[in-house]
Amino acid sequence: MPRFSANLGFLWQGLPLLDQIEAAAKAGFRAVEMHWPYDTDPKAVRAACTRLGLAMLGVNTVRGDTAKGENGLGALPGRQAEFQAAIDQAIAWQVAAGGTAIHAMAGIVKPAAKPEATGVWAENLSLAADKAARHGLTILLEPLNPRASPGYFYSTLRGAGEMIARVGKPNVKIMFDVHHVGISEGDVLTNLDTWWPMIGHVQIAAVPSRAEPDEGEINFRAVFEKLDAKGYDGWVGAEYRPRGDMEAGLAWVRNLGVSL
Repeated sequence: MPRFSANLGFLWQGLPLLDQIEAAAKAGFRAVEMHWPYDTDPKAVRAACTRLGLAMLGVNTVRGDTAKGENGLGALPGRQAEFQAAIDQAIAWQVAAGGTAIHAMAGIVKPAAKPEATGVWAENLSLAADKAARHGLTILLEPLNPRASPGYFYSTLRGAGEMIARVGKPNVKIMFDVHHVGISEGDVLTNLDTWWPMIGHVQIAAVPSRAEPDEGEINFRAVFEKLDAKGYDGWVGAEYRPRGDMEAGLAWVRNLGVSL
């Protein structure tokens, strides 16, 4: 069965990041990943992970002006300098924290702007991949379902895959989030097969609720069996919104017959 990482963007919300790391280790997780941890000293994160025996995985690039509904900068014409600054920030933080990957966020693009935005994103991504490669970091692209992020640059695996093929950098991979795939296009097991060569990380949450993965439409036992059959040796990020009490919700591990 896969190894699971705790996504601290959603789990143990309300605690300071260093306390979240402690809670993840206490619960039995052996890896952590984050959304936007930039207000916490990355050296303190590295020290906590080392002390607790946790692997430090991925972070996201900043979203931009969230008050205006922005959700990433990479594909936005005229914002190239801001995106490259966001990549530089993420790389510097990850190098200091001992992380392995960066989810480069493309942003929301109007349909009429898509042709120009595609060229902007390809150029931005190529530069970002080269910068990340110098530090052994992977760049991850994650399609976001249109209910969660209307107008996001890509909502399907094909959209991310086409950009990866266009850029042609070996350290650019798909973040296969079962929740987003389940809502946007379904057919999760076949999509795992189809996009397997490009997949760099996997995340899970229930469909459609985004709660613990022991409810909803997806047979996660089958997903885990598929990952085992494919020889997946990476981590599976638990990126769900707890239904209620965080610790009680960890019953999903027992319910699905896995271990952290």
